[in-house]
Amino acid sequence: MLFIGQQRQYTCGGWTRRAFLQVGGSTVLGLSLADLLRLRAGAGSGTGGSAKSVLLLWLWGGPAHLDTWDPKPNAPLEFRGPFSPIATRATGVRIAELFPQVAGMADQFSIIRSLHTASNDHGVAGTIGLTGSGAGAVDLGGKAAAGGARAATGSVVARVRGFKSKLPPFLVIGGRLHQGKKAIAGEGGGPLGALYDPFRLEYDPVKGTKVPALQLEPELTPERLGDRRRLMLALDAAERRAGRLEAGGALDDYRAQAFALLTAPAARKMFDLDDEPRRLKERYGLTRFGQSCLLARRLIENGVPFVQVNWSDHVEAEEDSGDGGWDHHYRNFQIMQDRHAPWLDQAYAALLGDLKERGLLDKTLVVAVGEFGRSPKINAMAGRDHWEHCYAALVAGGGVRGGRVIGASDARGEHPKERPLTPADVAATIHRCVGITSEQAQTLGIAVDGKVIEELF
Repeated sequence: MLFIGQQRQYTCGGWTRRAFLQVGGSTVLGLSLADLLRLRAGAGSGTGGSAKSVLLLWLWGGPAHLDTWDPKPNAPLEFRGPFSPIATRATGVRIAELFPQVAGMADQFSIIRSLHTASNDHGVAGTIGLTGSGAGAVDLGGKAAAGGARAATGSVVARVRGFKSKLPPFLVIGGRLHQGKKAIAGEGGGPLGALYDPFRLEYDPVKGTKVPALQLEPELTPERLGDRRRLMLALDAAERRAGRLEAGGALDDYRAQAFALLTAPAARKMFDLDDEPRRLKERYGLTRFGQSCLLARRLIENGVPFVQVNWSDHVEAEEDSGDGGWDHHYRNFQIMQDRHAPWLDQAYAALLGDLKERGLLDKTLVVAVGEFGRSPKINAMAGRDHWEHCYAALVAGGGVRGGRVIGASDARGEHPKERPLTPADVAATIHRCVGITSEQAQTLGIAVDGKVIEELF
């Protein structure tokens, strides 16, 4: 979290200027806002692609593909579950009856029904899903895969697109992803460096949007910040006289912009959903996920290259620290019917419709996916367990043709039957959509071991 405060640190030379500006882990890769503004100004122009932005709806916990996008009405009852398939706007394409609004938008998205991954551990599969690689993944037992975690796909896009807008290039709406009490690997910049870690926003239905990196201590006011700015100017002048100021360390235009962003009410306006009409907020659904999707649309509209919305922060929580996401080991059908399905149905349909109405859908690649699926066979607790062998995703916008089904699972949804695909293939497809060439990926060290899913285009 970014604090403007009074923490003191004593050295042989006296009190340091760290008393006035301390940047912690919630900022983008531990850099100050001034650093970000400076880097943004010096960044390259990046590359072009059909998608100007990517929006990842991360359905943490793993939705059951048989109860969402790949129903199996002819499978035995202990597999198919209680929900029937319904027709969609795309001819011949059926999804679970819990998603009537999504069904009405089926000509705008394609379904991938043949994804599979290498692990049924949330942490490992989550790292693979977010990076396209299992390198550095850590399971719930603390065992780490060889090597460090690769950069998240959002960090890769941020690296290529650069700091060209007033906002960081990779924003996540939601806290750090946890499995139990263990944060997963692969959610940040990895070898690209801390600059490309995500900048986080948090949405609460009651309190609204929280920007951790811009939170001030309660006693600080813009007037007091102004006083501190004058004090910092005086300290800069004193250090110049003493000859101790390093090159580039002076209070410059970027530091001034950082203060302006912290103190100007208008600077936070883009994060404030109060500007949106009540009818539109209700269209998305007055839930954390629904309003987070609306906030994501605002960020896309303001030119952010990669936005990730986390359905939940926690799965397999040891205490009541999250809603467990889509990790429905028990009461799967009750939870789906009462909460998760209607929330996702409303928010996803509203998001695609809103983006299309604003002329943004063709420029925005929208991917909705979890880290794996859930077991086709229902367990003794009316739930479904982890299932890495087959799962599904929705892909829309950004040059993707809608109304298609890519791949197929077998009769019970246990394994891919046609066109098996991996998270690395999804990552390679995102690279293609934003204009990252294979040569550029190799040069920057961001290539993934996957192939573009050409059928989407």
